[in-house]
Amino acid sequence: MTTPVLQSRLPAVGTTVFTLMSALANEHGAVNLGQGFPDFDCDPRLLDAVDAAMRAGHNQYAPMTGLPVLREAIAAKLAALYGHAYDANAEITVTAGATQGIITAILCAVHPGDEVIVIEPCYDSYQPSIVMAGGVPVPVAMRVDAGGYSVPWDAVAAAVTPRTRMIVVNTPHNPTGTILRQADLDALADIVAGTDILLLSDEVYEHMVYDGQPHASVSRHPVLAERAFVVSSFGKTYHVTGWKVGYVAAPAPLMAEFRKAHQYNVFSVNTPMQAGLAGFMRDPAPWRDLPSFYQRKRDLFRAGLANTRFTLLPADGTYFQCVRYDGISDLSESEFAQWLTREIKVAAIPVSAFYSKPTESGIVRFCFAKKDETLNGALERLATV
Repeated sequence: MTTPVLQSRLPAVGTTVFTLMSALANEHGAVNLGQGFPDFDCDPRLLDAVDAAMRAGHNQYAPMTGLPVLREAIAAKLAALYGHAYDANAEITVTAGATQGIITAILCAVHPGDEVIVIEPCYDSYQPSIVMAGGVPVPVAMRVDAGGYSVPWDAVAAAVTPRTRMIVVNTPHNPTGTILRQADLDALADIVAGTDILLLSDEVYEHMVYDGQPHASVSRHPVLAERAFVVSSFGKTYHVTGWKVGYVAAPAPLMAEFRKAHQYNVFSVNTPMQAGLAGFMRDPAPWRDLPSFYQRKRDLFRAGLANTRFTLLPADGTYFQCVRYDGISDLSESEFAQWLTREIKVAAIPVSAFYSKPTESGIVRFCFAKKDETLNGALERLATV
């Protein structure tokens, strides 16, 4: 018997750089500042809330759209933060993490041959999701200079064609740590005005914006909100990335189509986690205090990096710090990240991994969502470079 040959839907996709670098970090005993997840625990009250939900019998299928009490809590938070009144019944769906929300939004909206503009470097699930939907990714590269990364809205506008179905934006931005501001939202609104172009706004780091800056949610902008799927993540907000619970908010006509795809690729999401999160959300302090929590870690890490040979780029949001290493090495980003992991025992991610075609900027990304002792240990090693 011979196994039939399967024609791949994603022939260009192999093992992710995150898996490769984490394996290399483990092999060499390196401090892993590569993958973007905390090495500390969540609030024990959240664990107690989930335990109580399990013991109270919340262990069977949740409604396809999510527990009503959780959707209501999400709607209330969005209204309070961004001034947009989403209907909890018709416009919010709980998802199995933000990544599932992203692919579901793309699957429900993008048809074969449709073009989707993605701004690179970008999170690695965007383009494979577009390809699986039969769409055509149209990458537009961010500009990067001494002041950091920025979106070239003129280039985004130039990439629009009659086949453009969607534009994907991400703020705060992974991997660069930049944020969009009101002027960016206005520029995006000018591009989509008078078109049927949809938006997918990945806002999973919405509560990690620093230095007193507001989060420029697409939900804040009426012209954008009326055509946008807005995605967020409880895993990022509450330090529970392994729970894989997120949500998507969108106008009712868009959400109706989203739910058609959602019910057949997931149907419903972990019930006790939803119940526990709904109770935990009654206290706004955990997400309200998150910017100061992570800004302290960012500042600690940046202060330490200032004593190394790396050149810091701005880190206005997320829990990522990008650095230039051109004063240290002329290796490619991938080679340098591997060298750093093997020889200095600190793992980073090459920013080139976030582009669809080879792009070298001499920049790697560190994650500072770590215990202080983890960061200090990494900084001691980086100071020897």
